[in-house]
Amino acid sequence: MKKTILLFALLTLLMSTSKAQQRYAVIDTKYILSKIPEYKEADKKLQQLGEQWQKEIDDKQAILDKMYKNYEAEQFMLTEELKKKREDELFVREKEVRDLQKKRFGYEGDLFKERQKLVKPIQDKVYNAIQKIAVARVYDFILDKSEGITVIFADPKLDKSDEVLRELGIRN
Repeated sequence: MKKTILLFALLTLLMSTSKAQQRYAVIDTKYILSKIPEYKEADKKLQQLGEQWQKEIDDKQAILDKMYKNYEAEQFMLTEELKKKREDELFVREKEVRDLQKKRFGYEGDLFKERQKLVKPIQDKVYNAIQKIAVARVYDFILDKSEGITVIFADPKLDKSDEVLRELGIRN
């Protein structure tokens, strides 16, 4: 019985000692990215592309809306054959607008591909800098507080975001 209690106490002590030796840091990737000029340029370009593509879709939608209004106003004077032809044309145009929307903004659409092309290399650069700091400082964990979900509370002195920026050669 004494051996069991002693063994349990020893295991508890070892477990608490190993927990005390864990090292961790907190970073804010949104903050880091906001300080990188290339990221700001990429983000601005993506916003411009998004606005340009949205305008293209809005223009096509406005034409479609006008076609619908004209059809509604004229449908009583049209023959069944002309009605069918107009409805088919409206259907095709509506499908074109939906397809364009999907092509530009859908999953793996043009905006997604541009984001991968422009932003991913910058994110990889930040990730590599974080890994380099983690290895050099022997951190067990580096937590990202940028999304607000990962960390409920973080002591500001644990935030190593400025170190990552220095590692990237950016002074704030």
